Amino acid sequence: MTHIADTFRALHVKGDPCLMVNVWDKGSAKMMAAMGAKALATSSAAHAFTLGRPDGGTVTRDEALAHAADIISVTNLPVQGDFENGFGDDPETCAETVRLAAEVGLAGICIEDIALPASSAYDYDHAVARIAAAAAAAHALPHDFVLTARADGIMTGAYDTQEGIRRLRAFEAVGADCLYAPLPPDMDALAKICASVQAPVNALVAGRFTAQTQAAFAKTGVARLSFGAALARVTHRALYDAAGAMLNAGDFSALKTSIGSDVIDALLQ
Repeated sequence: MTHIADTFRALHVKGDPCLMVNVWDKGSAKMMAAMGAKALATSSAAHAFTLGRPDGGTVTRDEALAHAADIISVTNLPVQGDFENGFGDDPETCAETVRLAAEVGLAGICIEDIALPASSAYDYDHAVARIAAAAAAAHALPHDFVLTARADGIMTGAYDTQEGIRRLRAFEAVGADCLYAPLPPDMDALAKICASVQAPVNALVAGRFTAQTQAAFAKTGVARLSFGAALARVTHRALYDAAGAMLNAGDFSALKTSIGSDVIDALLQ
């Protein structure tokens, strides 16, 4: 019998990247599914915003699992969990997180190499051991499960692109299914990352990379595009601007740009 993770894995095609849309509640999940998304993902930052917290290790594993279960309950699409550093420093915690994520019905999760809530990266050997344990747990499951291993130190400034590639190669060697180094210096660096590994690569569409097109990303060889908290931040931008005008100047004109209830209702059927 085909498992949802089999469907998810099949979407990862090098040079023809699928759009994995990050959502933050049942409503955004249903809207994205109705509008044609093929895969969804949670976002640790967007989830934290819904809880009234800043990003960066402020959400617990139990909260992340419950949040993921809520999203899974309203869609038949594969859903990936953004599970930060696996919710613990040691390899066994990462392995346990994989098992718990599979139990709630996630098609996969990503685990990064940053020692949250700090911005420092785990040392190389420990980072690899963590992914090795997570991959072993994933491969021991009775069904498919897509483990994405993240080298976040390029984005945080903890190390350079070459070290990121060294880590991604090691993560692939110990069993990671998908590889991810958010926000490398430029598209050439992203192409170099893709050429350096065999496993499919995810790229983050955020910041300066929002100027690129899906076709441009395809040329680098990426197999998946994700958006982190970008869509959630767009909604917060609208809220910030409209509420700022209302509360500071008594100006309600921004409300004219709101989407009609009939449109939303149709998407949430």
